[in-house]
Amino acid sequence: MRGKWGAGLVLALVGALTAGCTLIGGSEGTTGGTVTLVTHDSWAAPQQVLDAFAQQTGIRIAVVKKGDAGALTNSLVLSKANPIGDVAYGVDSTFASRALSEGVFDSYTSPEADRGPQRYAADSEHRLSAVDVGDVCLNVDTGWFAAKGIPVPASYADLTDPRYKDLLVVENPATSSPGLAFLLGTVARYGEQDWQAYWTALKNNGVKTVSGWEEAYTQDFSGSSGKGPRPIVVSYASSPAAEIGDDGKPRTKALLDTCYRQVEYAGVLTGTKQPDKARKVIDFLLSQQFQATVADNMYVYPSRQGVELPKGWAEAAPLPQNPAALPGARVQEGRERWIGQWRSLLGQ
Repeated sequence: MRGKWGAGLVLALVGALTAGCTLIGGSEGTTGGTVTLVTHDSWAAPQQVLDAFAQQTGIRIAVVKKGDAGALTNSLVLSKANPIGDVAYGVDSTFASRALSEGVFDSYTSPEADRGPQRYAADSEHRLSAVDVGDVCLNVDTGWFAAKGIPVPASYADLTDPRYKDLLVVENPATSSPGLAFLLGTVARYGEQDWQAYWTALKNNGVKTVSGWEEAYTQDFSGSSGKGPRPIVVSYASSPAAEIGDDGKPRTKALLDTCYRQVEYAGVLTGTKQPDKARKVIDFLLSQQFQATVADNMYVYPSRQGVELPKGWAEAAPLPQNPAALPGARVQEGRERWIGQWRSLLGQ
């Protein structure tokens, strides 16, 4: 999905790296074998939790990273006849409809799914299980606005106001998962007829487009350690939790009126030669044990109900209660057309 926080903000996995693959948990003498988990570059989890899973089940997990959510989905689709793993995690709600239409995943309903993940079910066949939620929202550097004496914008419409000219940086929806989610949010807000007029207004007001989240957030955004020149960026509802200063207060704020619901899923890959073991990995990803790690390590919200969030999240990064969303079928039908229209409008 995100390429989101960088090495300094997530717990690095421990293990031997060979050909882009990380072996997790267990010893060479484990009888349960190895399950290959194909995922995005932002995957991170505490080693002790992964070791505990190996000890409980005898199954080691080999992690293969395939870029962000879009690149991951493309890899899974292109390799579906000869799958590159047994389980995949990180296909999000902006790309789920494509993966499902291509038959990438097998049906499986985990006994852990009724603890909350079913709230975010992607299809009636239960081919995908929701692991976490990472809503995409505009983020603002509140200190920048206070210093300039300019009110913080509160909505999509505010961004077309001349006083916010040259202040916004966004990600390209053709190359970035949060960029695509933001585009979908504007389609949901303005509809098929008017979203292009809105983006034309953003262009005329000096919006800057970059290829991905890391460039936008760490190089162009003023509210991060990158100290960039622009105080408004497309990021995540959870991002302010990583920007808490020495006084215990977040230096940034997510504009909850601009959030688009983004859910990350896991599923058993069609054609795996060890479906039973793959299902155990899905159970693990939905378990209390693993779900308790996702906020601290990947800065996303757990899908499971009753999981305690890190200290400070309630104030700095509350989960949006009314995010925008589009039905999967509509995203599947319109995604490539909308991206093409966006590229024509923005000259990308």
